[in-house]
Amino acid sequence: MNTTTLTAPSPLGPSGSATGSPPGLAPPAQGPAAHAQAQAQAPQRRDYASLRIVPARYPARTAGTVLSLVLIAAVLSSVLGNPRWGWPVFAEWFFAEPVLVGLGRTLLLTALGALAGFSIGTGLALARVSHSPLLRALSWTFVWVFRSIPLIVLLLLLNNLGYLYETVWIGVPFTSIGFAEWSTTQLITPFMAAFLGLTLNQAAYSAEIIRGGILSVDQGQLEAAAALGLPRRRQAFRIVLPQAMRSILPAAFSNLIGLAKGTSNVYILALPELFYTIQIIYRRNLEVIPLLMVATVWYLVILTVLSVVQAHVERHYARGALRQLPPTLLGRAGVWLRSRTAPAPRLRSPAPQAAAAAPPGAAWAQREHTGGQVDVHGVSKSYNGVKVLDQVSLQVPAGSVTVILGQSGSGKSTLLRSINHLERLDGGFIAIDGELIGYRQHGDTLYELKEKDILRRRVEVGMVFQNFNLFPHLSVLDNVAEGPLAVQGLPRADAEQRARELLARVGLAHKADAFPRQLSGGQQQRVAIARALALQPKVLLFDEPTSALDPELVKEVLDVIQELARSGTTLLIVTHEIGFAREVADTVVFMDQGRILESGPPGQVLQSPKHPRLRDFLAKVL
Repeated sequence: MNTTTLTAPSPLGPSGSATGSPPGLAPPAQGPAAHAQAQAQAPQRRDYASLRIVPARYPARTAGTVLSLVLIAAVLSSVLGNPRWGWPVFAEWFFAEPVLVGLGRTLLLTALGALAGFSIGTGLALARVSHSPLLRALSWTFVWVFRSIPLIVLLLLLNNLGYLYETVWIGVPFTSIGFAEWSTTQLITPFMAAFLGLTLNQAAYSAEIIRGGILSVDQGQLEAAAALGLPRRRQAFRIVLPQAMRSILPAAFSNLIGLAKGTSNVYILALPELFYTIQIIYRRNLEVIPLLMVATVWYLVILTVLSVVQAHVERHYARGALRQLPPTLLGRAGVWLRSRTAPAPRLRSPAPQAAAAAPPGAAWAQREHTGGQVDVHGVSKSYNGVKVLDQVSLQVPAGSVTVILGQSGSGKSTLLRSINHLERLDGGFIAIDGELIGYRQHGDTLYELKEKDILRRRVEVGMVFQNFNLFPHLSVLDNVAEGPLAVQGLPRADAEQRARELLARVGLAHKADAFPRQLSGGQQQRVAIARALALQPKVLLFDEPTSALDPELVKEVLDVIQELARSGTTLLIVTHEIGFAREVADTVVFMDQGRILESGPPGQVLQSPKHPRLRDFLAKVL
């Protein structure tokens, strides 16, 4: 069994000489003659420090700003200059005690309704996307009923619930065993009816908002989380919901603002919230417009506060989704103020770039890795009646490198996903070191494992996806540390230490705090490799790891895989890189129409193919 340890990348180039050149570039020429030639060809340096920057000007934008200011001034003049608005009366009642008490009740109903409504809505949304038909049906029925009933009708029904049921009883259904009992009319006060009505109405709408956010998350994120063996609850609350928040937040805050204004509907219950209190006051003093303006301005204050909170919450969840976070309101004010007071900016001569220190990766590199033997026996898989895998059998020795070739649609990726049990097999079975994937053997009987048991067993099989499938809302460090932290139960310090060692191993220690969207494709794929290695798997699967990369980024990923090939981990690689397969593979497998047509050492399969279909394939790709 191959137990070669991983070693840190050598600072020597292909010829063995030291080089500081970027990967794929030859080292610069040396010697006096080359130096003189470089000086002659270099452009003359120029000192830019004395030059002043003049920002670009946009006449149309300036004209639009002036027009906006004129319109704002006209509206303010009309509103503030008209005595019929009754601003003295407005000022008298704006901070009056009855108004503030009503405002407090409005805020309390909004807070309680939002908290309870979104909590119930989250559960309903998760039920709607669950695999249980009964849960889906119950959730759909709840949403259907409470979105259909107008809020005022719902409030009146709840307030008159005592007419239908004299008592509220808690106990064991269909028995006489009871735990508590209350009079309905005493329990369902106007405030309780308002709270229940707003909560039920809010839950129905928030459930659909949250469900829409969940559906917006790419399916590959769930597959990547499942491939790490994360439990389903952690998949939902750590991976899916944080990413869904970017889609959820705008609609959720709009719904929350609607809830704050919708509390005015509880006037039907004679509950003295803000709007009902205003009604009582203007019916006594007949100052309708000034009192309505009091309510209007307080609703504007509530809306403004919620909008500021929304901006900051959206900014928080934008981490990893945007290359640069939008500035906060205070940040924008500071930028504007500095632009008005600071002297005109000047260009600076570029400072010499410091050489990056080689990241330490020795701790991980010195550990031994033992691969696992993969046995594929008569595996079959169909989609909608189309057979994708047809009685596939394959044995992959421990510590070996197997490259799978074939045209698109030949079943290569499905075979890999079957080894990781991301695809449920129609027939056959797969074992790693004699232990079946997805099943438990008892005598002559195989029992399919539950999802939580499959997730635990997937720890032995890492997977690197074609499109990376990094978690965009987590930093590079958290992407790599998530598996050891959640699945293996490592303390955060140990999980982060392992992650840093692996990032150093793939040459990305300096990107630990970056987010995936801030990386190039090659860097993202190297992070995906580090993430898969973090669980120290026996088998590592690569599903076309370079197909989504630009040609100049392919080499940096292949270099990492090539070094992993010497590490002792069993590698199965689906790729179209024939030269790479010839160089690193122990075995090359050719698939076509869901079957393995030929396999063997690369020298035999690639240079002397026996099957005519393989000869045709090589003639097209070489």
